[in-house]
Amino acid sequence: MESTPKNGESADAQSESAPAFLGKDTPLPASPDEAQLDYVPNPRLGSLYLVRFAAPEFTSLCPVTNQPDFAHLVIDYAPDETIVESKSLKLFLGSFRNHNGFHEDVTVGIGQRLAKEMKPKWLRIGGYWYPRGGIPIDVFWQSSTPPADLWVPEQGVGSYRGRG
Repeated sequence: MESTPKNGESADAQSESAPAFLGKDTPLPASPDEAQLDYVPNPRLGSLYLVRFAAPEFTSLCPVTNQPDFAHLVIDYAPDETIVESKSLKLFLGSFRNHNGFHEDVTVGIGQRLAKEMKPKWLRIGGYWYPRGGIPIDVFWQSSTPPADLWVPEQGVGSYRGRG
């Protein structure tokens, strides 16, 4: 899931330009590889804080059966110089609807791409996948140990308990 910077710019140069999608009618990218993530300057540079994105209706496709897989993703990060623009993140996550990948590859790949491009102080992702074949799979990844004074709340997604 490599990023292709727009107009040949580096990710750093992108962060200094206007967001490409905000306020525009933008179709979903055909794949995660084609999706462009936009980064904008951190409006609270120098402050230690946590940003959380929750995607409770995330979907991708099973690479074996081509059937849909559903997950509740929670992405937490402590920004450094940039933050991810939320519409570009929404389009990126939506691009997985037609992407085949195992739960582990999809979850970790999303976290690693964000960490590589945005370069936050810290990032973690929790992928809480709904059962297929009777087994729920939860996948967790983080870029490093969280900063010492960062408040890191629980992600708030309970273990799958089935019906009942």
